[in-house]
Amino acid sequence: MIPFHHNEKTVTDEDMTAVYEKIKTPVKYGAVIKYEDRLVDSPTVFKKDGLYYMLYISIAKKTETSGYETHLAKSENLKDWEEVGTVFRREDSARWDSGQCSAYLAFPDIRFGGTNEPEMVNGTYYVSYMGSDRDGYEPDPLLTGLARVKDLTDIRTYQRLEQPILRPDDADAREQEKKTLYKSCLFRDPQKTTGFPYVNVYNAKDFEDKERIFLAVSTDGEHWERYGDKPAIDLCAADPRIKIAGDPQIILIDDIYVMFFFVYDRKTAYNTFACSRDLINWKIRQGEPLVKPEYEWENRYAHKTWFLRENGVNYHFYCAVNDQKERFIALATS
Repeated sequence: MIPFHHNEKTVTDEDMTAVYEKIKTPVKYGAVIKYEDRLVDSPTVFKKDGLYYMLYISIAKKTETSGYETHLAKSENLKDWEEVGTVFRREDSARWDSGQCSAYLAFPDIRFGGTNEPEMVNGTYYVSYMGSDRDGYEPDPLLTGLARVKDLTDIRTYQRLEQPILRPDDADAREQEKKTLYKSCLFRDPQKTTGFPYVNVYNAKDFEDKERIFLAVSTDGEHWERYGDKPAIDLCAADPRIKIAGDPQIILIDDIYVMFFFVYDRKTAYNTFACSRDLINWKIRQGEPLVKPEYEWENRYAHKTWFLRENGVNYHFYCAVNDQKERFIALATS
């Protein structure tokens, strides 16, 4: 485990207000990817060769005998999407990830208003993923895997590494992450704030089923060590009503890291954000969430962010859930 590298750079209330004004998305567009026969979740979006692509995951509605698979869709305008194909399928094999394989874009351009194109590392593209050899809806334990990709737009070129990169039973795992590891967001840090070029921010669960957000770091993008002996975001300790802080995404506005994440307070789930100048000390948004349940079609949860700014417009993709047991990808814009 790598110790935290503290500094004295703080985030002010004025900074938080300025960031909110830059990233807010008050206009709800509605569903952009929705199916009758499966539930879809966890979008990550990137730009390549003038088109937009989305990795997202799905699970059959009969979740107890199913598991996550990963799909790729494309769009010309970020609103109208068509499926390209299935990137990772469940397998009848002895692999550790044969039952669950939910992938997320790794090493995006994290700059606010940047290219929104993925970055190559070691001469290849990568996706990270959440894997397991068990059936069901997020069965414990879940581990973090990594895949090399020759062409992110070609589903035939995704090649998973044989072994996971992080496990809940690793020797350096903190006590609060020893049950399951969830979504990971791998990025290159142009500021090298931690002293390392690559950072992984992810949420994980303890044996009380509470989820917090943690950091790991890497020198090469493939081999990872935990960063710090405690969570970066721990809302459970401060408020017993909160069960989950999860699904983080990082963007960089000037020298401020902005972490999008969702909160589940045992009643509903919504997207909010926090800001930091050192990736350790986070000032959490107070006030209205960025995205929350507002309409009948999303009346249970509006959570799990993927944010990008393109041509001066903010796009906030998220997972909407309603009391009709529908789960789909929706969009809010600035």
